[in-house]
Amino acid sequence: MKRRAILVGAGGMGRAWARNLLKHPSVEIAAWVDTSLETAQKAAEEEGVSALLTDDLGRAIAEAGAHFVVDVTPPEAHCATTVQALEAGLPVLGEKPMASSMDEARRMVAASRKAGKLYMVSQSRRYHGQLQAYKRLIADSAGAPEILNSDFYIGAHFGGFRDEMDSPLLLDMAIHTFDAARYLTDRDAVAVYCEEFNPSWSWYAGKACTVALFEMGGGLRYTYRGSWCAEGCHTSWESDWRAVGPKGTAVWDGSRPPRAEHVVAPGGFHSITENVQADVEDVAFGIEGSLAEFLHALDAGSTPNGECGDNIKSLAMVFGAQESAATGRRVRIEIGV
Repeated sequence: MKRRAILVGAGGMGRAWARNLLKHPSVEIAAWVDTSLETAQKAAEEEGVSALLTDDLGRAIAEAGAHFVVDVTPPEAHCATTVQALEAGLPVLGEKPMASSMDEARRMVAASRKAGKLYMVSQSRRYHGQLQAYKRLIADSAGAPEILNSDFYIGAHFGGFRDEMDSPLLLDMAIHTFDAARYLTDRDAVAVYCEEFNPSWSWYAGKACTVALFEMGGGLRYTYRGSWCAEGCHTSWESDWRAVGPKGTAVWDGSRPPRAEHVVAPGGFHSITENVQADVEDVAFGIEGSLAEFLHALDAGSTPNGECGDNIKSLAMVFGAQESAATGRRVRIEIGV
């Protein structure tokens, strides 16, 4: 039996999710919802979707006979959409960021727990074979790191809403990298000091550059440096990483397989190391991986990556960094659920 999905949101990412759902052999789109019915109709026609088209999520829930909801609305609508679906007894797979505030995120976690239904946030960049290989390499060749650095430098001429945002890099992109830091180390953020700034040549109205120092559990310090107005010599979209632990150092540029230098003979001016190349496995990539893990979790009753009670910890890093940049002080990161 195919699982019937309600897709909410018919913009660019909504269309990407429609294609993702359509190609999965055990899923069908039962309804497509958008606040603009005209947008939903045009998207359905162009993507080849035959389903109930409506601007009313309540109607879709009542009429579509769905098994789950995929929320691809703007962040400001995530809370209302997800809570409505959960209260109707439907599991939800939602786009990042989880919510537009920590209070909303806490409401969503509470709704998931009260309903006893899964709410998973699609942190799609976790579904990357090289990232997963890098996590294994850090554990095996560096050991539990106490130094973790990531650099993200891309000159992104988006146009549109990002050019007018107050904190375009921090609010729109950095959550991917912050979430990856948690994933790679199995550590959560305790506190952060962050600064934002905008170079003289920036084409963004808001501050497009961020430097943040996170204190993580277990004595780990994680530094993030990033810019969305860095012209030339771009990093990958996955960032450029360095993890340093008691057994060595592991690096990954986000494009090529990770590598490490593992200490085999300590002592002397420089310890003797051996080069280690990570073994990279083929995995379902991006939102395809998110959907696969969500469906597996529904079938197995397991807890997936991005489960809301865990993902809120990545969101808290973003809002903690934003508060620190606004106040000029070190901020404790509080989850509150």
